[in-house]
Amino acid sequence: MLGAVIRYLACPYCGGAMARDGASLRCAAGHAFDIARQGYVSLLPAGTSGGGGDTAAMVQARADFLAAGHFASLAAGVAEAARDAAGATGEPGCVADVGAGTGYYLAAVLGQLPERDGLALDISKFAVRKAARAHPRIGAVACDAWRRLPVADSAAILALNVFAPRDGAELRRILHPAGRLLVVTPAADHLGELIGPLGLLTVGQQKEERLAGKLSPHFELASRREHRTTMSLGHQAIGAVVSMGPSARHADTAAFAARIGQLPDPMPVTLAVTMSVFRPVIPGDQHRGDDTQNCPSRPNSACL
Repeated sequence: MLGAVIRYLACPYCGGAMARDGASLRCAAGHAFDIARQGYVSLLPAGTSGGGGDTAAMVQARADFLAAGHFASLAAGVAEAARDAAGATGEPGCVADVGAGTGYYLAAVLGQLPERDGLALDISKFAVRKAARAHPRIGAVACDAWRRLPVADSAAILALNVFAPRDGAELRRILHPAGRLLVVTPAADHLGELIGPLGLLTVGQQKEERLAGKLSPHFELASRREHRTTMSLGHQAIGAVVSMGPSARHADTAAFAARIGQLPDPMPVTLAVTMSVFRPVIPGDQHRGDDTQNCPSRPNSACL
């Protein structure tokens, strides 16, 4: 539902407020952007192709894998963490998902935050087409996470970033001072049973420490929890999880299929991520420390 989130958008050229004008969005300076028939709008500046985003095949593999429910427990955990982080504040603002993909996690979060609208931001037109239909309160926008986001200052009460690129300065700019940033990153053993046999890309050690360092000085860690479980994946699901991730960009499809054929069917595969909540640093604010002691323990989820 693009109409509900237009008030949170900003022109990618001049930063001005956007308004609907028929089948387009337009700012006061006259910059106009057509709304696609699939319900999303591209706010990529002219000359930006969006070619660096996920391909149609990657997006379809992700949609198929998620629809099968393999990451359902993760989506529920993300939604619960989002509610804990932003559910109590009465301040205005949307939930902005930077690198939203198909909108799967954003839709789950909105289920826990019924008074909020969701803004799905992704460079892939194939992804935002699906995100635009993922939930009635999602508005989808094609944009580049490494450029200035087409989002107004302090527009988001919660910024969501799941397995996606992030620019600390831009996330801080779009986040309300009372808001929170929720970042989900893979643990070192995430999909670990597949890494060796399939030659997948690995997750570096001390990823959480590097994450906090990259977000400083714009954010400080408020809390952190781990989500861990074991999935049972057959060959088709394994093919999908490989095809939807970064390893797919370097894949030899036939070679991957042959390697997958040598694996047990089904086989246990680890799902392991860290969910980190950050608060924005406000100049002059002396508040420091974290809230990890306030994080209740839950099945498959533990405060670190």
